[in-house]
Amino acid sequence: MDARDIIKRPVITERSTDLMAEKKYTFDVDVKANKTQVKDAIEEIFGVKVEKVNIMNYKGKFKRMGKFGGYTNKRRKAIVKLTEDSKEIEIFES
Repeated sequence: MDARDIIKRPVITERSTDLMAEKKYTFDVDVKANKTQVKDAIEEIFGVKVEKVNIMNYKGKFKRMGKFGGYTNKRRKAIVKLTEDSKEIEIFES
């Protein structure tokens, strides 16, 4: 898997912006990616040093459209903590 396939998009919420002060960044990642792949992809794309990766799985929600029902896509979220001597990720600064 390519590094750009593993990291889908950054998650920008109020809580995730508060975590940036502690050098923790939140990303939506591929459902099949593990912690080691996420760490390697972040280091390759942004040129930073990763200390720790936490991953959370989210089930799809049940939604209805009239009489038809179905589930939204399941997703996986990763919180990446950078080392103290690592530089910041610039994508969140703008």
